[in-house]
Amino acid sequence: MRTENLLIELGTEELPPTALKSLGESFASLFRAALESAELPFASVSWFAAPRRLAVYVTELAESQQDKTVEKRGPAVSAAFDSEGNPTKAALGWARGNGIEVADAERLVTDKGEWLLHKAHVPGQPVTALLESLLNQAIAKLPIPKPMRWGNYNTQFIRPVHTLAVLYGSEVVNITALGLPSGRVVQGHRFHGEATFELDHADNYAMALESHYVVADFQARADKVREALEANASALNLHADYDDALLEEIACLVEWPVVLTASFEKGFLDVPKEALIYTMKDDQKYVPLLDSEGNLSNTFLFVTNIESQDPAQIISGNEKVIRPRLADAEFFFNNDKKQTLESRLDSLDSVLFQKQLGTLKEKSARIARLARFVADRIGADGELAERAGLLSKTDLMTNMVMEFPDVQGVMGMYYAQNDGEDPVVARALYEQYLPRFAGDTLPSSKEAAAVSLADKLDTLVGIFGIGQLPKGDKDPFALRRAAIGVLRICVEMNLTVDLDDMVAHAASVYGDKLSNDELHSQVVDFVLGRFVALLQDQGISIDVIQAVSARRPTQPSDYAARVAAVSDFKQLEQAEALAAANKRVANILAKQSGNVSTQVDPTLFDNQYETALYDALQGAESQVRAAAAEHNYPAVLSELATLRDVIDAFFDNVMVMSDDEAVRNNRLALLALLRELFLTTADISQLAKA
Repeated sequence: MRTENLLIELGTEELPPTALKSLGESFASLFRAALESAELPFASVSWFAAPRRLAVYVTELAESQQDKTVEKRGPAVSAAFDSEGNPTKAALGWARGNGIEVADAERLVTDKGEWLLHKAHVPGQPVTALLESLLNQAIAKLPIPKPMRWGNYNTQFIRPVHTLAVLYGSEVVNITALGLPSGRVVQGHRFHGEATFELDHADNYAMALESHYVVADFQARADKVREALEANASALNLHADYDDALLEEIACLVEWPVVLTASFEKGFLDVPKEALIYTMKDDQKYVPLLDSEGNLSNTFLFVTNIESQDPAQIISGNEKVIRPRLADAEFFFNNDKKQTLESRLDSLDSVLFQKQLGTLKEKSARIARLARFVADRIGADGELAERAGLLSKTDLMTNMVMEFPDVQGVMGMYYAQNDGEDPVVARALYEQYLPRFAGDTLPSSKEAAAVSLADKLDTLVGIFGIGQLPKGDKDPFALRRAAIGVLRICVEMNLTVDLDDMVAHAASVYGDKLSNDELHSQVVDFVLGRFVALLQDQGISIDVIQAVSARRPTQPSDYAARVAAVSDFKQLEQAEALAAANKRVANILAKQSGNVSTQVDPTLFDNQYETALYDALQGAESQVRAAAAEHNYPAVLSELATLRDVIDAFFDNVMVMSDDEAVRNNRLALLALLRELFLTTADISQLAKA
């Protein structure tokens, strides 16, 4: 069967940059699904997306569906004929619907009976007949939150559509979509070359557009921007400060990227670099430049959509655009410094944190108290942590943060330095928000860690305390992120602090504002629940996590230490046999009514295997308890691993459920002692076979 490559392009007005990539990806995946549903064979589907176009490119698309035979089962033979062998109405109606006579029907015989059967030959439809429906299916499902109408059209799309190019190889497929007839006309660059041109073949799409100053391939365009940014920065012996998100947004704004260098007055560098970087990146999509020590340069890069014969004019225009934004930041900074952070505390009373939980001033006071509590337990300076907690939200009332919200915290640090606050306090004001995302850095001091933990726990306890638990993907107070932040700080900074204690203290600080009686267990379980996902992302097997979770350790660093030890233990030769033995012990004990005593009477032993197990447990117990007290779980499990042979011998030679009640209870006590010792670290019986 003949195959050709297919190109479909929607030529549009400028598409929203924040939606461009997702539109391109969705267009390809939806069209692929439509082809698969129609059973049209193809090799691959790729996508193109630029500010004024969306396109899909399908390779080796078959010219038609395969012919197929469809089996259409009719009524049961018993219901298809009357007592005289004549077709019933049911049989006649079924045959008529299939365009055959009853006599032409075949029979389908199964172990459940016999039915009339018609095997219909269905010829495959050509791609030209199917394409309009498939394209409109894909377009209708695109993620467009606010579709619009334009001109006299009744159709809707995210932006007006002006051209529809549909080529199967070199042939135009005549269809209609979004009110437009298809053709081979494609829009060029808005300012360079021809406004439109005709495309001769689907395979020449990207090449033809490039000759008309359009890089249609999204990734190729982003790569071109990246290479130009790096080359320009390197030529200046500076580092281009951008991430993938900014790079992609820039690639969504231009079709023919050209990187130029501009500058601003050095006097603006007296303003904290974070504020300047924020306005350059977020407001203007410029790329700041940093020196080898991370200091901001007054030179920056920007990406334009045209290749000008007089780039100096474009550079001058962009310098004029950025100057007022930097002047605003300079004014806000200098004006804000006239008032101390401490003097802004009362103004926090005018801002609600949450209507049932009070104002930001109340939240700041709670953070201060909780930060001191945490600091005292992790060996930090409680006074400094409390001071940082009290001032933690004051920079929200500054002009700079009101204008540029993303610099909250960092401006608090600069203003605290200006006020003469302790450097640890100043740094903690910035680091209270760490970690902000997966892989982000952690607070650099224990005092900052105490404030960060206090802020996150205050939010968790407060929101849970009024019964507003996150549901599904709805998490307006970012409680999941807060829980993960608590875990990362405790584990990666190896802080010896207990969730139970911190949650209880945070709840007590709220006084009578909270109404949820179950908040304590709910918050602790919620945070520990995030631990499961966090550990799985690190490659820890679920059975290891379940084994540790069964003991519900509420000290995050202790939890992580147990997980690491059990993961290593699972690799030991003895692990599988010991896990099986623990499972057997757990099952035996679970069948007993009430709690089984661990008080063993050696005088009731009647064989060497009981004695050997008891002696081994007695010998191991003191070492296990001592190692566990120091959270040395590898030593605990290493000691327990030595018990394998004596445990195996016990089960091979001893009948636990003896007819003699005293002997039976004594053996159960021996197993309870064994079980208790193994549970010191984790429930080993949860481990799956290695």
